[in-house]
Amino acid sequence: MSGNKLTVTVRRISPFANVIDISGEINSFSEKGLSDAFSQAIKEHIRTVILNFTDLAYINSFGIGMLITLLIRAQREGKKIVGYGLKDHYRKIFEITRLDQVIPIHSSEEIALAFAEPMDLPEREN
Repeated sequence: MSGNKLTVTVRRISPFANVIDISGEINSFSEKGLSDAFSQAIKEHIRTVILNFTDLAYINSFGIGMLITLLIRAQREGKKIVGYGLKDHYRKIFEITRLDQVIPIHSSEEIALAFAEPMDLPEREN
């Protein structure tokens, strides 16, 4: 597979999270589109970027490297990345490369969002 066949959309789903909907291929041709979408997603005061892989058609080793680059950027900004909708084949690749240990993959947007929400902390006594 080759060529630039990536479509990305950023959407706000909570006060704490933005979703990047990924459709198509993540490869060397899609670097700018994904990087720009990520920059847009982290601009706002959010805690988590959720990657929607539901419509991911293809990812190669360059694409895996791009995800690692996004993870590093997120960590520098004090954000976290989670994902959902990864097909079994790519889920296995994430497991083999251990990428799933740093970008947790969930089965649905709702579950991914639950991991993005801040946990209620008990009020502090003065």
